[in-house]
Amino acid sequence: MKLVIFDLDGVIVSTDELHYQAWKRIAEQETIPFDRNINNRLRGVSRKESLEIILSYSPKQYTKNQKEVLMEQKNAYYVSSLKDLTSQDILPGVTEVLKELKQRKIKVSIASSSKNARLILKQIGLLDVFDSIVDGNMITHSKPHPEVFQQAAQALKVPCENALVVEDARSGIDGALKANMLAIGIGDAARYDKCHFKILALNELIPILEKISVKQCSRHSLKKGEL
Repeated sequence: MKLVIFDLDGVIVSTDELHYQAWKRIAEQETIPFDRNINNRLRGVSRKESLEIILSYSPKQYTKNQKEVLMEQKNAYYVSSLKDLTSQDILPGVTEVLKELKQRKIKVSIASSSKNARLILKQIGLLDVFDSIVDGNMITHSKPHPEVFQQAAQALKVPCENALVVEDARSGIDGALKANMLAIGIGDAARYDKCHFKILALNELIPILEKISVKQCSRHSLKKGEL
């Protein structure tokens, strides 16, 4: 294994509630029903696609310009809430796992649909830790399309079959599989049967890596959970 690719929200830091509150403000000002069940449909997808999902609950037809305004408003609400993020918001096990991967000479990357990924990483003090960062500003297709993961591997010249993805969203797991990468589910994704491995906490990643050799990374020879 030469590369571990992490999703950002829900894996490195939790900003789900901040996204929810920002979208909730948009929905309320447009008198559109919005709850946490609807919010769950937004996990791992782009801002544009998220807005389309929310607007599908409204009888009103929106122009392209109106949609652009709503997306800008949502992002403004969200970015404003990011100013309070600190290193204390890094999820348990992240710092230790990143340190261990560095010691093992395994490259680490962020693959996120968020266009604010670099801002978030800067706020929590991890911007310079990752060998590559691919975010929503660099891709044309959001998850479950494999583009974000493929770019992360290409940036570091690592074959996709030698990369592993840690994701908390099912769309991310699907994208990793389409990229021919091993997929580890955490959080909500740990309940997804398509994962190669499922973990409850990030510190469970290291024992899994210890079982994986470069030869075993080939999807042609590796079956889900056989290690």
